[in-house]
Amino acid sequence: MGVAALGLLISTAHAADLKFKPGEDSKFNWASYESFSKAHDLKGQTLTIFGPWRGEDQTLAESVIAYFSAATGANVKYSSSENYEQQIVIDTQAGSAPDVAILPQPGLIADLAAKGYLKPLGADTQKWLLDNYAAGQSWVDLGTYKGGDGTSALYGFPFKADVKSLIWYVPENFEDAGYDVPKTMEDLKALTEKIVADGGTPWCIGLGSGGATGWPATDWVEDLMLHLHRADVYDKWVKNEIPFNDPAVLEAIDEFGWFAKNDKFVDGGAAAVAATDFRDSPKGLFTSPPKCYLHHQASFVPSFFPAGTVVGQDVDFFSTPSYASRDVGTPVLGAGTLVMLGKDTPASRAFIEFLKTPIAHEVWMAQSSFLTPFKGVNLDAYANAPMRKQGEILLNATTFRFDASDMMPGKIGAGAFWTGMVDFVSGRSAADVGANIQKAWDSIK
Repeated sequence: MGVAALGLLISTAHAADLKFKPGEDSKFNWASYESFSKAHDLKGQTLTIFGPWRGEDQTLAESVIAYFSAATGANVKYSSSENYEQQIVIDTQAGSAPDVAILPQPGLIADLAAKGYLKPLGADTQKWLLDNYAAGQSWVDLGTYKGGDGTSALYGFPFKADVKSLIWYVPENFEDAGYDVPKTMEDLKALTEKIVADGGTPWCIGLGSGGATGWPATDWVEDLMLHLHRADVYDKWVKNEIPFNDPAVLEAIDEFGWFAKNDKFVDGGAAAVAATDFRDSPKGLFTSPPKCYLHHQASFVPSFFPAGTVVGQDVDFFSTPSYASRDVGTPVLGAGTLVMLGKDTPASRAFIEFLKTPIAHEVWMAQSSFLTPFKGVNLDAYANAPMRKQGEILLNATTFRFDASDMMPGKIGAGAFWTGMVDFVSGRSAADVGANIQKAWDSIK
């Protein structure tokens, strides 16, 4: 009783201590906050939210939740766990699901939905996502799963995205060498060859990550799959409706090999790719003279840049370019979190409605580590230019797809795919690697 009461007191304090005072900064859509507040009176009601965010991320998440609490009068209690994936399964199976659950694993969400532990969000929310999110159909597809009755429905509301389709470079190095940011994949490959012709090394690539060695290559292959083929081919691959040794998949693996298995293209040569720790691999961008000019990695990689590096000045990025020869639009590979209803209550439904307001996004945008495909937000609310640029990449996407390895069975996406990529850069053919990964997948059918 004491712990629960403390949680409510903390929530109430957060509601009273809003990060940005309503009405004071014009970059926020305060009208959306006011309209939502007028339409929702939840005084005396309690909302429990269970999510993955801890530490600094929990503080940021609670700064957003505080606006929901202040607008509605609801008491909100957010909680997390170090082993949140296991905890949510335990809680739902025990019949003590939170009102709202937030997870970054579509595979786990699909399992919870199939067992009847989640509540459908409804046709209105599906239409809202189609109309208001860039590449809306992609986000609806991401949040749609089969329920306990076998019928597909929208169960997950995408909130907070990450971008993986990024290539990093040092503008000063490009300027000194006379290089331009490539607009197409053909341009990127031509630039790779030109850097070699000029006596430089184009790429820094490292797959080392302890027991998870190999995973950075899966991001490469996933990104190339999306840029080489239509999104439905990517989807079939994720679901094992086409095998890992399908020609489309082998083409993407070999395309990664074009960059990673050429001694002249990679710092340290091809043999260094598997041996180099992914956290050390971007350091070559910053040496003088540079050991490399390009590095493919997700939006988190600045954490491993030299201390004091300013993104947007000392280093910058561009989105993985599309092939001029392939009609696939402007795809983006990424990840993110989805919000679900563990219980169907007025407060939990109201929370989903809150996430449809620009203010629910802008409060986090104005701080750090938050991107959104919501077309209704004010881009000026982003805390800095690099975040805004990544937000614009999401808004310009024609297709968004979630990290494939995270949606595959753990034995594949966090196992055979990783080790297969190490085998590949170590000399095995794409055909052999694809066949071995597929054999592992067939063994768990």
